Amino acid sequence: MTENKNEDEIINIPSNTSDEDFILIKKFIEGDETTFRTLVLKHKDKVRNLVFLTIGNRELVDDISQEVFISVFSKLKFFRFESQFTTWLYRITVNKCKDHLRKIKIRSIFVPIKDNDSDAEYGTRHQNENVDMHEVVHAAIEKLPEKLRVPLVMREMDGLSYKEIADMLDTEVGTIKSRIFRARETLKILLQPFESELFT
Repeated sequence: MTENKNEDEIINIPSNTSDEDFILIKKFIEGDETTFRTLVLKHKDKVRNLVFLTIGNRELVDDISQEVFISVFSKLKFFRFESQFTTWLYRITVNKCKDHLRKIKIRSIFVPIKDNDSDAEYGTRHQNENVDMHEVVHAAIEKLPEKLRVPLVMREMDGLSYKEIADMLDTEVGTIKSRIFRARETLKILLQPFESELFT
């Protein structure tokens, strides 16, 4: 389902709503573009987090996040109020990330789980007394295939329901549950060398 409409179509703007995002969007559509900054400030951290964990490159987070909000700004006046703003925003974010991955043909994120180099890397870091476990977990998440990584991040870090994730990724709830289960099981393998640090 697309959120875009032709400019000559009438958009059904709720006249009475307590949803903060809807109120801001309504004001934006009515001509108050200053409300867009409030939307950006409210949601930028979640967008940046999703971009980073999908792309796996800190240097690209700002650029892609900016592309996301530029796209949101240009499309917001056509928002239909038929779904939560976050659902619509995350769908745009995921699509921007996918576009980027296709353009530059990143393949390094699809690292085999049992790769010997990966084992050696984790083994080396395990010996480091000053290892940052937050970074270790992020590195492990980055190694997940995109189709496993994205729903896992949405579920575990953004707290979205299976239904919300399925709607955003245009797939079945059962498929999302299966992918998240596989992602968790894969992470257990990747993080096994750090089991004592993570769970003690």
